[in-house]
Amino acid sequence: MTASPAERVQLQERVFSLKKRFLAMYKRAQAGHIGSSLSCAEILVLLKDAWMRGEDSFVLSKGHAVAALYALLADGEALDPRELETFYGEGTRLPARPPVNTLDEIPFATGSLGHGLSLSAGMAVGALLKRRDARFFCLTSDGELDEGSTWEAALFIAHRKLTNVVWLIDRNRLQGIGGTEEVLALEPLDAKLEAFGFHVVTAEGHDFASLLAARDACTRALETGARPVAVIANTVKGHGVRHMQDTVASHYLPMDDAQYQQALKDLSIAHAAAVSGSRDAG
Repeated sequence: MTASPAERVQLQERVFSLKKRFLAMYKRAQAGHIGSSLSCAEILVLLKDAWMRGEDSFVLSKGHAVAALYALLADGEALDPRELETFYGEGTRLPARPPVNTLDEIPFATGSLGHGLSLSAGMAVGALLKRRDARFFCLTSDGELDEGSTWEAALFIAHRKLTNVVWLIDRNRLQGIGGTEEVLALEPLDAKLEAFGFHVVTAEGHDFASLLAARDACTRALETGARPVAVIANTVKGHGVRHMQDTVASHYLPMDDAQYQQALKDLSIAHAAAVSGSRDAG
């Protein structure tokens, strides 16, 4: 079912609040990996607010973006918002990578890239054996598709027809040392995933109308039980902040005071445009 303009605007408001929250976390900690969080914020909001059920689980395989996940968890009972001030700090429960055995909503530590899809597949098999009606959502970066373990998991998921796994790929086309197509080309990614046995859906990862349409397409495909699904979400690293957008530097560098203030202004402008677009589309 297509979301109404009001529902899309509500999601835009949520993601704007989320981005401001984790930008403050990064600035306070003088930490990097900001671009990684900005590229997947809309995807995380979609999952939490408009797709996942209470019995479902989420694995953030691209652990560099954990600040966005912490900020999202602080909107519920999982995490006290005041604890976000300890991000990256000494003795914190909120380190630079997803921690193990700390927060119930983070089932695995995923500091090493390339393991999240395998972990999700294992949990999915366990749920089937226990006859649990649960789904397992996994968000990977595109850079970690360089890892063989990701493709081994993809083969396994397709072979076992694990339709209780939903694989989302943050396709921002940048990784730690350059563009994905220069480092180790992935294209044609959709055709490769189809050949592995997935039903592939493509979405614009910063557009809630497109993301919601992808959700609905996945739901229809999974109802057949024939193939697992993979969503390729086309995104921009550092999205919404001009000096970070589509730069490798946004994977590493923190913000100074002037950059932080400009980032907040940039996000406000981008948010206003997105809200206007959602209303006009209705």
